Amino acid sequence: MLIRPATLTDIPQIMQLIAEVVPLMNAAGNMQWDNTYPNAGAFEKDIALNQLWVAEIDGNVAGISAITTDQEPEYAEVGWDINETAIVTHRLAVSPRYQGRGVAGALMQQAEEVAKDRGIKVLRVDTNTQNQATQRLFPKLGYQYSGEIGLGFRPGMRFLCYEKRLVHS
Repeated sequence: MLIRPATLTDIPQIMQLIAEVVPLMNAAGNMQWDNTYPNAGAFEKDIALNQLWVAEIDGNVAGISAITTDQEPEYAEVGWDINETAIVTHRLAVSPRYQGRGVAGALMQQAEEVAKDRGIKVLRVDTNTQNQATQRLFPKLGYQYSGEIGLGFRPGMRFLCYEKRLVHS
């Protein structure tokens, strides 16, 4: 598995991955994503900002993750200081064809590498309350549950917040 920055030429495979993932999320009761979001424009913006990463297996995009410093204002509701710079993972997705192969964990590990490279000690992530897979994954990777919030741009949904603090040597 190769973890690398995404390029615009990855967009068709990324959108295919999203087309595979969204119906499965929706069928599991997770309505966080739909046929309007995430869209190619969101990924193109991530690429322009050098914050979209792909996990590639056998030349195929097996997973994606935006590794950003973008914190939602609602994060303050769980006691986080949103003025403290943090690496925040957004738009984490793994193709159903590659699930169970450590792709999400490898992308989350890339977030840690970005944090270390930039001297940032805090990693944060949120996930829909209906996303059982990430609720199992994040604690395994050393993330601590911090609380539950709503997000203004996703009315009616609830999100669980997780944080990991790094000890830099």
